[in-house]
Amino acid sequence: MSKVFIGGSRRVTRLPAVVRQRIDRMIAQKLPIVIGDANGADKTVQAYLAKRGYGAVEVFCVSGNCRNNLKGWKVREVAAPHSRRDFAFFASKDEEMAKDADLGFMIWDGKSFGTLANAFRLIDHGKKVVVFVEPEETFVTIRSARDWSRFVSDCDPDLRERLTRIAQPTTATPSRAKRAGLL
Repeated sequence: MSKVFIGGSRRVTRLPAVVRQRIDRMIAQKLPIVIGDANGADKTVQAYLAKRGYGAVEVFCVSGNCRNNLKGWKVREVAAPHSRRDFAFFASKDEEMAKDADLGFMIWDGKSFGTLANAFRLIDHGKKVVVFVEPEETFVTIRSARDWSRFVSDCDPDLRERLTRIAQPTTATPSRAKRAGLL
């Protein structure tokens, strides 16, 4: 049974009907879901899962300090790399979710580099990710480095620059990842 990492932009505070339908299919298939504890998409998806009474959810939190766990689901505590609550602090749980999940579903506002960093983490671990691009209301499936390269080539140049700085491959060497189009 595939475990799904659901994540998304902090600016996402409502779920379009097509996104709810995708989540409903996950629920119908009884797929385990891993999710973070951030405000925005994480909290919004948690609220939807709670409303649906879905129990196969695990919330990942850094150092056991959950900002949001709306239904008291099982918590996976991830050790913090340091005490400063910066991008790397919270990204540590995202990396663990990418490792733990079999595939990903990201709800992207078209601007958040953190959401795309999570998509990159999944691809870097050889996993498929579906990205819902909110501004266009479209789904993009990314299965490979080639798909990733094609997807980010359409992104804002500033966002691509930021992704290059933060998306550090774990399974590929940086030079191999660059050649493969991951960076």
